[in-house]
Amino acid sequence: MKKNFKKPVHFMLVLVIAFSMLLSACTGNKEKEPAKEGGTATEEANTKPQEFRFTLASEPPSLDPALMQDAQSSIVAEGLYEGLTRLNTKGEPENAIAKDIKVSEDGKTYTFTLRDDAKWSNGDAVTAKDFEYAWKRALKPETASPYAYMLFYLENGEKYNSGKGTADEVGVKAINDTTLEVKLYTPVTYFPSLLAHYTYLPVHPGSVEGKANWAAEAATIVSNGPFILKEWLHADKLILEKNPTYHGAKDIHFTKVTISLVEEDSTVYQLYETNKIDWIGAQAGQVPTDLTKKVLDEKTGTVTDIASTYYYLFNTSKEPFDNAKIRKALAMSIDRQSLIDNVTQAKQKPAFGLVPPSIAGPEGKLFRDVFPDTDYFKEEVEQAKVLLKEGLAEKGLAAFPEVTLLYNTSEGHKKLAEAVVDMWRKNLGIEIKLNNQEWGTFLETRNAGQFDISRAGWGADINHPINFTYDLIHPKSGNNDGNYNNKKVEELLDGSLVATDAAASIKMMADAEKIAIADDMAVLPVYYYTTVTMLKPGFKNVGSNYAGHLDWTHGSKE
Repeated sequence: MKKNFKKPVHFMLVLVIAFSMLLSACTGNKEKEPAKEGGTATEEANTKPQEFRFTLASEPPSLDPALMQDAQSSIVAEGLYEGLTRLNTKGEPENAIAKDIKVSEDGKTYTFTLRDDAKWSNGDAVTAKDFEYAWKRALKPETASPYAYMLFYLENGEKYNSGKGTADEVGVKAINDTTLEVKLYTPVTYFPSLLAHYTYLPVHPGSVEGKANWAAEAATIVSNGPFILKEWLHADKLILEKNPTYHGAKDIHFTKVTISLVEEDSTVYQLYETNKIDWIGAQAGQVPTDLTKKVLDEKTGTVTDIASTYYYLFNTSKEPFDNAKIRKALAMSIDRQSLIDNVTQAKQKPAFGLVPPSIAGPEGKLFRDVFPDTDYFKEEVEQAKVLLKEGLAEKGLAAFPEVTLLYNTSEGHKKLAEAVVDMWRKNLGIEIKLNNQEWGTFLETRNAGQFDISRAGWGADINHPINFTYDLIHPKSGNNDGNYNNKKVEELLDGSLVATDAAASIKMMADAEKIAIADDMAVLPVYYYTTVTMLKPGFKNVGSNYAGHLDWTHGSKE
């Protein structure tokens, strides 16, 4: 997202659209003809089979845009679907299916002109009606979309989602096949970035309506992105192939993408070392923690700061974590730098808040430069002991109860959890059990609130602090899995959405974050992520994006 928030919305979009039109000029939807003798190097490269191979730690829990909520699913979805806009590696919005965007003077009405050469993988045209259908479907209460709140910016979006309104009242309407009119309840300077989020992706109505499991098998998924899902061998691998109906097919170089499902980091590394995969990192495979230092020292991998935060969730609706003093005691009694130096070893930064250091803030500055997290709380073991004693007394508990820390299966998560539990044992004299679950089951357990403490990580969907404040600590957010609820925080975040001054809006988000952490310890921040990546020679335009997810769709292989 652009950093100069003081410029009017319509002026910002003129710049965004002008720039993006240069980068994504209209192209045909036919496959590239075989290069003739004497053709250019680019033409010849486009005719050669090119495969890219990487791993995911588990099955994507869903490839339905309305139900996706995790990095595993979104990495696959990046190849399968395309929305009105897309985010580039820096997190800036560019036109995708939208050919032209007009914004009203008050910033509340957007009119999108769609490309007329966008196709679904079955040959049908992608139309404005597909976007209207998809957005209203995600808002429909029965869909139970965890990211439905991302569409609350639409006029009457929240009203419909809460069961108090109708679909016809929602501010999205297909005027004709290539014109989509969107009405917002308040101006949103970062709306072009939001449009790139998977909840705003279109779906093919005829393939979705009345078919609950349409996104569970390759054969039933109709998509509109640069790739199609050719095979989905559950618990084994996914195979994607270049989509010949994609409007920008000439700019897509990989003809095949193989995604193996491999849980153990050590196995991922072995596959890389034996030349069976081409990439590790950015949520797509992980260097084993005990090899991270070696990889970095030998410079066979690179480390990059990313806009993501690693933290532990407290179930604030469950005893004893319904007491802020107990939550603070656990947060203050761990040594984050020691965890980084001795366990993760990937040069992460200790986290005392939710918003990562690389997220944009007001007036072209970084959020954390303007609103540092250094005074939210301190690592003070003696004070933590006092708070734990006081918190237990307030709860009428003679001793710390039996609780469990839940994490999704991963060698890295396990080692970190073991180290944290050991610090709690030594510093507070309490015992906490560990439990791990496979990714899909873990998400279901966490979403259902069936945990005491749970591992969590959050990567940016857009380059804006709203993504780490409203998403994680607003009581109405579908991603507030710890059930944290503070009326003042809710009021500040609601106010930030309608504030006419961008700097004032961000200040409200900062105030809300400070209350949630400094006063309430809504969650336990651990560190701001880095990603350690490894890539085989000969690949271009493959890497980690600003949020720490694999950016691969426009890559190529020499």
